[in-house]
Amino acid sequence: MPDSLPLSALLGIFAVAAAAVWYAGIYLSDATDALAARFGLGEALGGMILLAIVTNLPEIAIVASASARGAMEVAVGNILGGIAIQTVVLAALDVFGLGREAPLTLRAESPTLVLEGALVVAVLALTIIGHHMPAELIVARMTPAALLIAAFWIAGLYVIGETRRRFGDADGRPRPNGRSTARHALVFAAGALVTLAAGVVLEVSGEHIAARLGMGGALFGATVLAGATALPEVSTGLESMRLKDYRMAVSDIFGGNAFLPVLFLMATLLSGKAVLPNAKPTDLYLTGLGILLTVVYIAGLVIRPQRQLLRMGLDSFVVVLLYALGVLGLFFMHPDGG
Repeated sequence: MPDSLPLSALLGIFAVAAAAVWYAGIYLSDATDALAARFGLGEALGGMILLAIVTNLPEIAIVASASARGAMEVAVGNILGGIAIQTVVLAALDVFGLGREAPLTLRAESPTLVLEGALVVAVLALTIIGHHMPAELIVARMTPAALLIAAFWIAGLYVIGETRRRFGDADGRPRPNGRSTARHALVFAAGALVTLAAGVVLEVSGEHIAARLGMGGALFGATVLAGATALPEVSTGLESMRLKDYRMAVSDIFGGNAFLPVLFLMATLLSGKAVLPNAKPTDLYLTGLGILLTVVYIAGLVIRPQRQLLRMGLDSFVVVLLYALGVLGLFFMHPDGG
């Protein structure tokens, strides 16, 4: 994106890309809901496999591009930077999707979602461990930590699938019908392409906007950039809430957060270098924050609190508070905002 563009033009491009991502998310949610039903995946597993991966297409494209040109810090930052704010999206869905009706975790109760949250914690913990492994420990363009993260993710999908088959996760609502499976698949593919293209534009234009405004790297990554790449999750999540598919809304977030560290394997294969040792202190800080926020929601799914504060469940209120304190903590790590 040309540096000569004025700030107003960059803001306009950012707004158009955001609108494209938003509307693509509406169609993606509907198509995913239908495809999950047609293929017997269930709401939670469907959200984790289909919706979670497609809403992270911008991150996939950017990590691939950064890894291919050897920009390891960019690749790591894109993978880890947005996990915490994507978890906070659940609080937004709680407020704007359900409001005073009920807390989200009360409506989305499911053993598969608890396991999905545990999988997020596991892969993020492995990410922190992998950061401390020697950068020279790489064989056939792969590192043990990246392989282990990918293996945990695959094993997690199997366990979650088995749990769904044993306990079920059907919510008893009418399933989508009318359109053929091929039509739903075509809508899904089109929505994925729009999300990919517009998501990349969002990230590139957002980076230029932050540079013009003089925002530091850590603050920019935790707020503007993370917020931009979380737009697909917001859009698809609100549409899932409209469809009363509460489990898919939660699964989209947990599934996306569990999937993102798997991209370390792709980054390592493309670059031929150990990627995780390039994580900055701010990346690891935000990874720890993501673990903390996920644990709060796991507790909410188990306890299922009925009380609300400010139109959200107690767990969402705690998550918003912890995230605000976490972002504030970035200033203490880097007083200049970077």
